[in-house]
Amino acid sequence: MYGSLAGWRAYAAARGDNAPTAANDGTATAALVRGSDMIRLRYVANLLPGYGVDFVPAGSDLPLVEEGAYIAASLELANPGFFSKTYTAAEQKVLTEVKGIKWTVTGEAAGTYSAMPVSTLIEALFAPYIFDRDAAGFMFQALGSNA
Repeated sequence: MYGSLAGWRAYAAARGDNAPTAANDGTATAALVRGSDMIRLRYVANLLPGYGVDFVPAGSDLPLVEEGAYIAASLELANPGFFSKTYTAAEQKVLTEVKGIKWTVTGEAAGTYSAMPVSTLIEALFAPYIFDRDAAGFMFQALGSNA
């Protein structure tokens, strides 16, 4: 688990969100664990070299990973299981025509994380510090003697 229950409650309270404080310790801890799991699996696994779990971006007072976990935990507390949804291909499209029954794909339907729920705030937080697994040549970044 990234961060602490006390740290998350202070982070949320500073932003006008008292939900982590209002929740009992068991419920809040479970949300923080689920939020941390999502950050670990989606973002920490893709951090660029030189950016570890203790990296603190300029202008921030918290490690990147800890802040991300707090944001994710708030989403998990409000909607348990938010980041662990099971999707089918049918759920990734929208009905756009009724008479001819036409479905249109919404968003990017291909890629490593295309069926994973996304927080735009977390995406923006991590964008400068992670690899794009779907970028051309992603798996070739470690080749060579100077890798």
